[in-house]
Parts: sequence; C-alpha cells; structure tokens
Amino acid sequence: MRGCIQAVTRAALHRTQPDTISEFGPAARRADGIPAKRVRDVMDFQAARTAMVQSQLRPNRLTDERVTDALLTVPRERFLPRALANVAYADEDLPLGGGRYLMEPMVLARLLQCAAIEADEAVLHIGCASGYATAVMAQLASSVVAVESNPELVTQATETLSDLQVANAAVVEGDLGKGLPDQGPFDVILVEGAVAELPPALLDQLAEGGRLLAVLRTRGLGVATIWNREGGVIGHRALFDAATPVLPGFEARQGFVF
Repeated sequence: MRGCIQAVTRAALHRTQPDTISEFGPAARRADGIPAKRVRDVMDFQAARTAMVQSQLRPNRLTDERVTDALLTVPRERFLPRALANVAYADEDLPLGGGRYLMEPMVLARLLQCAAIEADEAVLHIGCASGYATAVMAQLASSVVAVESNPELVTQATETLSDLQVANAAVVEGDLGKGLPDQGPFDVILVEGAVAELPPALLDQLAEGGRLLAVLRTRGLGVATIWNREGGVIGHRALFDAATPVLPGFEARQGFVF
C-alpha cells in the first residue's frame, strides 16, 4: 500500500522531532530560503515529490488532476524543520513540535479531492501549522485565509508563503474554534487535525453549497468526514478512516460521547 519512501518509521520520526517550533524559523534557511543543513539537493526533492504522488497517492484513490498538480507543485520540505526535510515525502504525520503535525499526504490529498475546490471559491483553513496545506489549496482556490493559534507558526507560515510567492493566501493569528466569522461565509473549510467534536461556529461560516472537512476522532478511531450546507440545512457523511493526530484544544471533553 505504501511506497518505498515509507522506509522511514514512525519511531525514527519521533527521534528527530523538534523540541520547539522555532527550530525551523528563518535562521534555519539560507538566503534563497532552502533549509541550510542536512538536506538533499533540490532535484532529489522533486523526484521524491513525484514518487509520493505515484507510489502513495494514486494507489490510494487520488484521481483529481488539479489536486495532483497542486501537490506536485508545492515543495513540502520547505514547510518542515530542517531535521525533517529529508523525510518530507514520507507517508506520515510529521511532527512540528508543540503537539502539532504536518498532515499525512494521503489524508490531505483525499480530503482535498472530496472538497472539490473550484478556482473561484474562498477557503478557510483552520490550524494551518506551518502552512503547507494552505499553499496547496492556494493552487486550487481563488483565495485562502488560514487561522493559526500559535504565533511562531503564524510567522513561519507567513514567511514561507511569501518566499514561495503565494499571493492569494494569508495567515492570521486567532482562536481555531472560532474561525473568522467576520470574513465568511466560506465555500470550503478545512480543519488540519483531528477533532473530538466540531465547533458549531465553524459550521455557521459555511456558505450555501459549502463543504467543511475534518477528521472526527472518537474512542481512538479517526474518520474523515464532510459536512455540506444545502438549502440552509447541514448534513454530513463519513469518507474514510484516518489516524490523524488530534489538534491541540480539540480533545474530547470529559464525559463527551459522540
């Protein structure tokens, strides 16, 4: 099921997990923006990006060519701490520090395929972390606004998006559970991380015909789920299983039962 890039084990990833998010700030980059040390030549990253799509994503039901092209375009390694750049295209949730992760490529790809983002649509990204999925969705949408609660990640994501000249995306610091009601409604909302329950405030920001995607995680099980607003009514359905880590602040409340 997983390609040759998956030789990196989860244990190895934990051994290289950064102690703090700041390990992959501007000081970790050369003048051209490429991480300074312990990285392969950029051509190797291009080959790894292609291998990710061909050996991980296409065999796992990725068929949307717009999503495929976006994933082939955005350099995932630029959104990681320098210690993890060499495993950027492993089929794993990669740790960023502080309990935050870069979502597994297969889960992200299938969520974006189910979102069916159109070129004229506005997207709200909840918990963008270092901004990788923000950059991918910017390839698909008219505009993307991302909400991130960690100020270090806000800075990192903003600088990386600027370095890559992503002009139709912005990152703002804010409460993930509240979203951005003053800027809605949004055609698509993506929550990057698992949640025990979905805050009603996020559903309130869905436009008519809008789609919200998140991984619901209850009793240790994660299920990618899509919510739709049609005729003013919100409905939802399960999409596929996903072992996505819980987004900090979205853990199950004591006594909560889904």
